[in-house]
Amino acid sequence: MELNYYSDLAVRLVNSEQPDRGEDTLTSVDAVRELFGANSSTWRRATDADVGRLRAVRTRLRAVFAAASEGDEVRAVDLLNALLMEFPTSPQISGHGDLDSDGRPRWHMHLAEQPANATAAYAATACMGLAFHLTDLGVDRLGICQATPCRNAYLDTSTNRSRRYCSDRCATRANVAAYRARKRRESSTENPDTSDNATGAEGHTGAAGATDATDATDATGGAGAAGATGVAGATGAANATGAAGATGAAGATGAAGATAAAG
Repeated sequence: MELNYYSDLAVRLVNSEQPDRGEDTLTSVDAVRELFGANSSTWRRATDADVGRLRAVRTRLRAVFAAASEGDEVRAVDLLNALLMEFPTSPQISGHGDLDSDGRPRWHMHLAEQPANATAAYAATACMGLAFHLTDLGVDRLGICQATPCRNAYLDTSTNRSRRYCSDRCATRANVAAYRARKRRESSTENPDTSDNATGAEGHTGAAGATDATDATDATGGAGAAGATGVAGATGAANATGAAGATGAAGATGAAGATAAAG
């Protein structure tokens, strides 16, 4: 059986939409026909109605891949079985005119569709191919790309079942992002932020300066006030003394004059 071709039909349909990016390429009859590829003649039967039909099948197939990616094998199998029952197909042995070096046909299993419409034909082969892939290689071979915001489906064909991304591009992008995040964490640990301490030191210095300035002002003002009081006191005392002297002198002169008059 052309396992890769049939199972890839499921991946191709699911990946016609990027839900986290709001992108959808399955918007016309031409897009439907492109999904079938050059190896199928069924695309000629595609109509506008198949756009909506295939979108509905796409949603259900994405749920299969999502369940498998989350490790829920039973749910993935149940969802796929429901699709297989709704879109049946008939396996047949075929040579497709493909001959080996001895001129004999290269016999293999072929999924013969008996569809009511183009969507039924596509869904039948895609789901059956995915079912064979799942049973031969395991449910954990179905996955959803882990490179946010990409949510493409993929089939893991690695020898150690380690695939996590739909493409080398997504793997590189995710690895670079992880490296940068790790370097930021290391930098933050090695060089803690000292801005708070610096601000605190400046705050204390400013407060001390303000206190010293206040104290200096108070001291200067106090001295000035005391000086002013002293000067005023001295001046007052001098004036009082002078006044007293003047009065005494006047009194003496008066007394002398009175004596002379009397003589």
